[in-house]
Amino acid sequence: MSYLDTTADVYRQAAQEPQVGLCCTTNPVWQLPGLRIPQRMLSMNYGCGSTVNPRDLTGSPTVLYVGVGGGMELLQFAYFSRRPGAVIGVDVVPEMLDASRANMLEAEAQNEWFSPDFVDLRAGDALHLPVPDASVDVAAQNCLFNIFKLDDLKRALQETYRVLKPHGRLVMSDPTCEQPLSEELRADERLRALCLTGSLPLQQYLDLITSVGFGTVEVRARRAYRVLSPRHYATDELIYIESVEVCAIKDPMPADGPCIFTGRTAIYYGSDELFDDQKGHVLLQNQPLAVCDKTAAALLALGRDDIFVSPSTYHYDGGGCC
Repeated sequence: MSYLDTTADVYRQAAQEPQVGLCCTTNPVWQLPGLRIPQRMLSMNYGCGSTVNPRDLTGSPTVLYVGVGGGMELLQFAYFSRRPGAVIGVDVVPEMLDASRANMLEAEAQNEWFSPDFVDLRAGDALHLPVPDASVDVAAQNCLFNIFKLDDLKRALQETYRVLKPHGRLVMSDPTCEQPLSEELRADERLRALCLTGSLPLQQYLDLITSVGFGTVEVRARRAYRVLSPRHYATDELIYIESVEVCAIKDPMPADGPCIFTGRTAIYYGSDELFDDQKGHVLLQNQPLAVCDKTAAALLALGRDDIFVSPSTYHYDGGGCC
C-alpha cells in the first residue's frame, strides 16, 4: 500500500466521522454578509489557512478546488461565483465527496442565495485532474500538497499549471518547516497524511512552484502551526512548523527569473523627487513600494545611502514593483 493509500484511508474515516483538528489547526472563518456555514462543514475544516481571498475572485471566476474536505471553502468560493458549475471540487475519496454533497444540501437550507448546482463535485486526484487545459481562473488547495513526496508534488503543480488560464492563480495553504525532519518522521505515512512530516523549507517550496513555470509568486501569510516534541515524535529536538499562504500566478516567466514577493518594501529618502532605476521601478520620495525579492536584491546591490529595503515580512497584499 502506498502512502497515498494511507492518506485516502485517513480521510475516508474523517469523512464518515468528522474529527475537529484531525490534521490541521482550526482557522478563523470568513464572516461574509449572508453567508452561513453549516456546523458539519466547520467540523470538517481540515485546512491550515485560507485560500479564499476576494481580490482573486472578481468577475465570477471558474474555480477548481482540489481535496474538498467538508466543502467549506467550496461554499465560500461559490459565494463569489454564483452560477452553475462555477466551482469544481475534486477529491479521490468517494466518502469525502458524499459528505460534501450532503453538506451542500444543508448549506442550501441555510443560505437563500446558494444552490448546490453552483458546485460541481468530481472524482479525481491532484496528479490527474479531470479538467481541460486552460479552463479555470483560480485553482486552490488547502493542506494537501504538503502530503505529496517530491516527484508527486511537482506533478501536482504541473497539473494545476496546465488547467489554469493565462494569468490564472493557484492559491495554496501548506505547512512548511525550516528544520530537517528525520527519515523516520518523513517515512511515517500516517504522520505525512496528517500534514506534519511532508513539510518543506519555504524556499524549496517556492522553488518547486516556480520550476513548473509560474512567473509571479506572492507569499501572503506565514504563521505558527504545530510543534513536534521529542515527547511524542521520533525527533531529538523540538521541531517548529509554520503554515504559509501562497498565490502563484501563471504569468510569463521573466527573462531574469520569477518575481517572488515575500513582503519586502523599498523606500527612497534622498534629495530628489524620485528615484528611477531605469528598469521599470520608480520610487517616489518617502513613499513605500512593495518589491519582489529580485528587485530588493538589485536595489541593495546599488549600495545607496538613500534607499531603505525592509527584510521579508512574509505578508504581501498586492501592488508593488511588478
